[in-house]
Amino acid sequence: MYRAFVGPFDPAVIMMFTIKDASKWWHVLNDTPLWQDRIFHGLAVLYGLVAIVAMMQLVRIQQRVPEYGWTTQKVFHFLNFVVNAVRCLIFIFRRDIQHLKYESLKHILLDVPSLAFFTTYALLVLFWAEIYYQARAVSTDCLRPTFYTVNGIIYAIQISLWLVIWWKPVRILVILSKMFFAGVCLFAALGFLLYGGRLFLMLQRFPVESKGRRKKLQEVGYVTSICFACFLIRCVMMCFNAFHSVANLDLLEHPVLNFIYYLLVEILPSALVLFILKKLPPKRGINQYHNIR
Repeated sequence: MYRAFVGPFDPAVIMMFTIKDASKWWHVLNDTPLWQDRIFHGLAVLYGLVAIVAMMQLVRIQQRVPEYGWTTQKVFHFLNFVVNAVRCLIFIFRRDIQHLKYESLKHILLDVPSLAFFTTYALLVLFWAEIYYQARAVSTDCLRPTFYTVNGIIYAIQISLWLVIWWKPVRILVILSKMFFAGVCLFAALGFLLYGGRLFLMLQRFPVESKGRRKKLQEVGYVTSICFACFLIRCVMMCFNAFHSVANLDLLEHPVLNFIYYLLVEILPSALVLFILKKLPPKRGINQYHNIR
C-alpha cells in the first residue's frame, strides 16, 4: 500500500497558500487606515473623471443645439455630472462622514446619490418609452406625469424612512430602508428590460437599409444590457447588505467591497453608457428632442 506523496508543487497545496495569501491581503487592505483612505480616494478620482466627461458632453451638446433648451439628453448628462460629482466629494470626505454623530445623516449622505442615480437612468427609460409609443402612434401624454409621480413617491417614502431612523435609530428600520431601495433597483432593472427590449425588437423589424438602424440597434442593446445588469447586481447586493454584516457597505472597514460594488454598479455603467451615447445630436431636426417641462 503506497501513500500518495504531497509535494510543495501539489495543486492543492498551491491553492491553499494562494487562498491564505489572498485572505491576508484582504484583511490588510480592509484594516489599514492608509489603504482605506487610498481606496476611497481612488473611488473619488474615478467618480471625478466620469463627472468631467459628463459635463464635457453636456457642454458639447449645448454648443451644438443651444436653441432647444433643456432636452432629455441634456438633463441626462447634467444629472450624470451631479451624481458623480457628489459621489466624488463623499469619498473624499468618507472618513469624516463615518464619524458623524447622527446615524440618519450618514445614511442620507451615502444614499441620496443612489436615488439620484436611479432618477438619472429612469429618465433614459422614459425617453425610450416615448420613442416606442410615438412609433406605434400611441399617446405619450401620461408618461411624463407618471415619471414624476413615481419618482416623487419613491423620494417621499425614502425621506420618511430617514426621518423615522433619525427619530428612532433601530436596526429593523435600517434593514427596511435598504430593502426598499433594493426594490427600487429591481423596478429600474425591469423598466430597462421592458422598454429597452421593446425598442430593440421594434428596431429589428425596420428594413435593413434603414439609415442608422444597425448602429441604433447596437446602442439600445448595449445600454439595455449594461443598465439591467447594473441595477440587478445592485438589488442583490443591497439584500445582502441589509442582512449580513460582512456585506455592509456603510463601514470604513470594508473599502475593498466598496470599491468593487461602486465600480460595478455606478462607475463602469456610467462610463460605458456615456461612451455609447457620445454621438452629438444633428444641428437640424427637433423631432428627437423633448423639452423638460
